[in-house]
Amino acid sequence: MTTAAHTIDARRHILETGQRIIGGKGFSAVGLNEILAAAGVPKGSFYHYFSSKDAFGEALLETYFRNYLAALDTLLSKPGLTGAERLMGYWEHWLSTQASCDPQGKCLAVKLGAEVSDLSEAMRAVLERGTAQLVRRVARAIEEGVADGSLSIEGDAMTLAQTLYQLWLGASLLGKITRDIQPLETALAATRRLLNLDRAG
Repeated sequence: MTTAAHTIDARRHILETGQRIIGGKGFSAVGLNEILAAAGVPKGSFYHYFSSKDAFGEALLETYFRNYLAALDTLLSKPGLTGAERLMGYWEHWLSTQASCDPQGKCLAVKLGAEVSDLSEAMRAVLERGTAQLVRRVARAIEEGVADGSLSIEGDAMTLAQTLYQLWLGASLLGKITRDIQPLETALAATRRLLNLDRAG
């Protein structure tokens, strides 16, 4: 008899296996058979959880953003730090994880953003919602830094948060192209300038 817990565990196992493989190779390059063989799951069982590969991709991105945003909330709420320190801790974490991202299949927004946005409207919508939530959290962190006096910004927090996210997304893509950490280090330095931290410190 299949229990609810078993169903959840099997679904999670397929998603985790798929994230590792797709995170390294991309969405289009990976067939269902490769994922199912790695997960040790028969094709019939896959279709019990997902109606299609696109539905699987949608669930994969939803799970990714849920976990990513939970981790971001933890980073941005560390006690004993100023708003500026918490925010810079996030960008420093991005730099350190992005440099070795592909083997672990962690950076799906960067890896799949351009690829799947033209392939699947449902997956594109998940990416749009997830990145919008991320930017809102960054904007809130900027506002908290302004409120505690650790940040002084020009303009509004949301526009700055969007600018910073676009900067880091572009730097991450360039880092993949060049296989070099330098674009991310440049983004970190530019972030400090945009947040007026060099002038402040």
